[in-house]
Amino acid sequence: MSDAAMIQIEDLTKTYVMGEETVTALDSVSLSIARGESIAIIGPSGSGKSTLMNILGLDRPIGGRYRFEGEEVARFSDDQLADFRNRRIGFVFQSFQLLPRLSALQNVELPMIYGGQPPRVRRDRAAELLERVGLGARMGHRPNQLSGGQQQRVAIARSLANQPDLLLADEPTGALDSATGVEVLSLFQKLNADGLTVVLVTHDRGVADAARRRIAFRDGRVTEDVRS
Repeated sequence: MSDAAMIQIEDLTKTYVMGEETVTALDSVSLSIARGESIAIIGPSGSGKSTLMNILGLDRPIGGRYRFEGEEVARFSDDQLADFRNRRIGFVFQSFQLLPRLSALQNVELPMIYGGQPPRVRRDRAAELLERVGLGARMGHRPNQLSGGQQQRVAIARSLANQPDLLLADEPTGALDSATGVEVLSLFQKLNADGLTVVLVTHDRGVADAARRRIAFRDGRVTEDVRS
């Protein structure tokens, strides 16, 4: 793992107005993430962990600085943010977020369509990624023809379509049974071993223990930052 910081966050603040009340989701959070790290962000509901995940995915903070490999994210236009997000960051969600009318292959192709890749290139890359996650025989299947674990593998393949620098996973095992969850976590570990920076949000201490670094949140602040 390189010692160079890929992500640097300084005094990050995010608030939300709910009726007459202002809720502080992040309270002056500072941390750095090196290229190649495996990180679990853990904490109870409302702790700020999902807000941090959203900002890492290029949601704009209220205050503070966010630099991605030296680039000031706050200076990006909306179009630049969208392009940067599509090229540099992969996303995996608890609910998979696959398009139901598309095959597994077509779902994996989507980020490459937005990135302007030609049809043959994106088809070949999507097929390669589905083989990589063990779904080479399911490329033509639609989501409703796949198990939950298989759908999450399609989602992981899709997240890798544009060869991102950072993979963000929000409760990626939350909708899976425990055995399937272990399989999915093993896939994340393999991707990290291959050099991909992986950050996942979870409320499950067992899931967090699979990461090499754990960052715990409570009330919008970091309460623990440990490496194993």
